[in-house]
Amino acid sequence: MKHDLRVFEDLDTLSESAASYVAARALEAVERDGIFNFAVSGGRSPWEMFSRLTRLDVPWDRTVIWQVDERIASRGDPDRNLAHLREALGETAAAVRPMPVDDADVDAAAARYGAALPSQFDLVHLGIGPDGHTASLVPGDAVLYVEDRLVAVTSSAYQGRRRMTLTYPALARARQLLWLVSGEDKREPLAKLLAADPSIPAGRVEAAASVVMADRAAAL
Repeated sequence: MKHDLRVFEDLDTLSESAASYVAARALEAVERDGIFNFAVSGGRSPWEMFSRLTRLDVPWDRTVIWQVDERIASRGDPDRNLAHLREALGETAAAVRPMPVDDADVDAAAARYGAALPSQFDLVHLGIGPDGHTASLVPGDAVLYVEDRLVAVTSSAYQGRRRMTLTYPALARARQLLWLVSGEDKREPLAKLLAADPSIPAGRVEAAASVVMADRAAAL
């Protein structure tokens, strides 16, 4: 898959540009279909983008935010991506559809979340880790080979937690991918992503179109 790479001087300008990009896609989607289906990943990098997004012209009453991945943890646990997402979005957090990771049967919960997903996402935000993971598609886990489910749970803990994640088939439903990549430790995985290198999980993602927004530290 080809990626449209856009490089920014620092995380601040990257976050501002990414927020503007998301807002523009939201308005386009609502004008076209009456709804904006936006899937968002965890991690620290997008928090500033989400915060800036709340100050832009976004049709929140027509926006549905889906989680790309989430740590298996109890309701209110600060480890959960949801806590940080809600904090960044403030009053607009009502648009979020949380992954049901606090259910007793997380596999059944994953299937239920998958059944509720839209037939197409207007935009899917992804990040990339120093090890090349994206979403919670992590190196060496059986979740990388799931083809018959849209949402699955990792077979083992990653950085101390099992995860619920969209699978490759679910990510392929994206009309557009938006990758946010920042920091020197992302240089090698970013290069592999741009080369569609299948040796890292991020390099195996396929979708209709992809924009990669990176700061100069990651893109050098």
